[in-house]
Amino acid sequence: MLDTEELAGQAAASARTAEEARTLDPDVVKLLLHAGFARHFVPRAHGGTEGTFAELTDAVARVGAACPATAWCASLAANLGRMAAYLPADGQREVWEQGPDALVAGSLSPFGKAVPAAGGHILSGRWPYVSAVAYADWLLLCATLPDGAAPRVFAVPRSAVDVVETWDSAGMRATGSHTVVVADLSVPARRSFARADLLTGTPVAAGAACHTVPLEASNGLSFAAPLLGATDGALGHWTAYAQVKARSAVLNPKAPGPSREALAGVLAHAAGETDAARLLLERCARVADLGADVSPQEIRRNLRDTALAVRMLASAVNRLVANGGTTGFSEDRPLQRYWRDVNASVTHIALQFDAAALAYAEGLLWTTQTSSPQAAR
Repeated sequence: MLDTEELAGQAAASARTAEEARTLDPDVVKLLLHAGFARHFVPRAHGGTEGTFAELTDAVARVGAACPATAWCASLAANLGRMAAYLPADGQREVWEQGPDALVAGSLSPFGKAVPAAGGHILSGRWPYVSAVAYADWLLLCATLPDGAAPRVFAVPRSAVDVVETWDSAGMRATGSHTVVVADLSVPARRSFARADLLTGTPVAAGAACHTVPLEASNGLSFAAPLLGATDGALGHWTAYAQVKARSAVLNPKAPGPSREALAGVLAHAAGETDAARLLLERCARVADLGADVSPQEIRRNLRDTALAVRMLASAVNRLVANGGTTGFSEDRPLQRYWRDVNASVTHIALQFDAAALAYAEGLLWTTQTSSPQAAR
């Protein structure tokens, strides 16, 4: 079980200072590991949990209600640990030699280049937006190979790379998503795997359901679950504000400010959007937990549902902030932080609705043999 109570409390208490530092508080990271996020998908052979997406989604959302940036890092710690299970057996043993709580960070974007060499590859490149890199033990970095060979993912120790502090986003400031730089690093064959294996859910040395699910069935949850928590947090803070306004409206109906009817409408709409998004994400998690048994249409539906859910969550948060008064934008009020964190995060490439809609329509509006909807006419 993922124990989130102490983590959420400490994350909430340190959220503002973590934003200013643009990195999580060290004590929060210790609690994140203690809660079991890094080990959640680690193979049992290495002391891990081989847990479920359903439990992870719920736990990440609970942390996100306290601090979205902490939830983001917790979610990625779990999911990057899952990806490390795609390494060959010897590579897995090396990553988890010191135990299953090794923090794995990284990027699947093929920003690097790898050249085959004796016993492995020589890796170079720059990978931006690597969250929690300051606390990582290992990094998974994707690179292209010469002559059009398929991209591979490489596991490298954090101590073997340079980190350039480039993270200056207005939202998710505390994630510390800086740039990783590697120059001519030798990576042995035991510490790499084909990115295609991750996409298809075919690891060479792991067999649990959490390892054999194709990436597209689960990847959106990695980024949507923290936003569900953020919206829960925003709704809680807005409700406390609205309760004061509602009492004022009852005591003095002629005083300036929102009416009870207006407040009720905002609450019902935002809470309804949040609940609808939660139901979609809970179903996505159940589908991801099918592992290799997930169907192509269920994968496409998960892509649709995660993208649609985050649209609803952004709508809910924006509605709350638009009706949260001038004080909602004060730096000492969490509401504006939730708003920034959600709106920054929905720009992530894994959460784009148009791409998800095209994938979902595949096979329903046109066949895989046609290159576009127009070609099917």
